[in-house]
Amino acid sequence: MPQVMTQKDIAHALPAVREITYDHPWRWLAAGWSDLRANPGLSLGYGAVFVVVSYLITYALVTGEMFFLVPALSAGFFLVAPLLGIGLYAASRSHELGVPARFGQLAEAWRGNHIHLTAMGLALMIMLLVWMMLANLIFALFFSGIVPTWENFIPEVFLSGNSPLFLLAGIGGGAVIAFFVFAMSAVSVPMLMDRRVDVMTAIQTSLHAVRVNLLPMLLWAVLIVLFVGAGLATFYLGLLVTMPLVGHASWHAYRDLVEPEH
Repeated sequence: MPQVMTQKDIAHALPAVREITYDHPWRWLAAGWSDLRANPGLSLGYGAVFVVVSYLITYALVTGEMFFLVPALSAGFFLVAPLLGIGLYAASRSHELGVPARFGQLAEAWRGNHIHLTAMGLALMIMLLVWMMLANLIFALFFSGIVPTWENFIPEVFLSGNSPLFLLAGIGGGAVIAFFVFAMSAVSVPMLMDRRVDVMTAIQTSLHAVRVNLLPMLLWAVLIVLFVGAGLATFYLGLLVTMPLVGHASWHAYRDLVEPEH
């Protein structure tokens, strides 16, 4: 008769996870800043790509009269951001090894474990689609029959009597999805880039790391939201610095949370 693995058995089968303190997220940011200063051209160039792509997507939505999707997509940005930082993880690893970082490392990092990184990308895209569908459903429930236009969007969505409940439902639903995605991707993407592991092992390791260090990892999640949110709030210009900073710091989070291979 086949044996059923318990959570304890699964944890033992995964790479060992370290316990951390509340100081660690701040150390990760400091180390990320050090990486950014060591590779300013690469890091800021990477950040510039985020800024330009964000403007292009926003321009396409506005000219296509779908501007009302901009807030939902901006929030959804957090869901796919872990995968977009692969090049930054590779640069931080190079800095750690004392090797010069290069723009070409993005392709090299992807090729190292491309099948499982692609699977992770698909999983994150599915979560983004779930969030978009949930956001549209919440909007439809609170503003049935309203066709968003430049004239009525702000008054109806943010200043009407339905606004408090709408914002509460949107923020609450988004927070649940965002935390689940954070838990499954906190260390899984840099781990997939760094090791020849499968996507399920990486996700389970990430979930285990968050479960073992729930409160410090909640602090890390809040800091990510604050830094990336600040970048979005400055009409994307802040992403030039905040995205590379968080990307580099995420590599150090992975290195502190997961024991190295022997």
